[in-house]
Amino acid sequence: MLSLASLALLVFCLALASVPLAQAQSDGHSSRRVMRNANPDYPAVLKSKGIGGTVRLNAMVLANGTVANVQILGGNPILAASAVNALMKWKYARAASASNELVTFEFNPH
Repeated sequence: MLSLASLALLVFCLALASVPLAQAQSDGHSSRRVMRNANPDYPAVLKSKGIGGTVRLNAMVLANGTVANVQILGGNPILAASAVNALMKWKYARAASASNELVTFEFNPH
């Protein structure tokens, strides 16, 4: 279990030091094409400690393709925060109405 000081250090490192993450994917049943995506920052302190994992998110995408809201479905909370920040920058193809899109980010420390 993390102490308050360790958690504060993790949050600080998340804000200051990051390494790009290369893997993100929409789940197979996605109804909309991704027009522009952004990779999340991989918190350096987690990567250096070998902490990785999968983060699953549900994005509410407006008809104009803008991501309006993101719900965390599972994963490490610190990695999930980084993934949410990146997903909010994504742009999807326009559609007749809003949709929910499932996105998975893989954080691999190696």
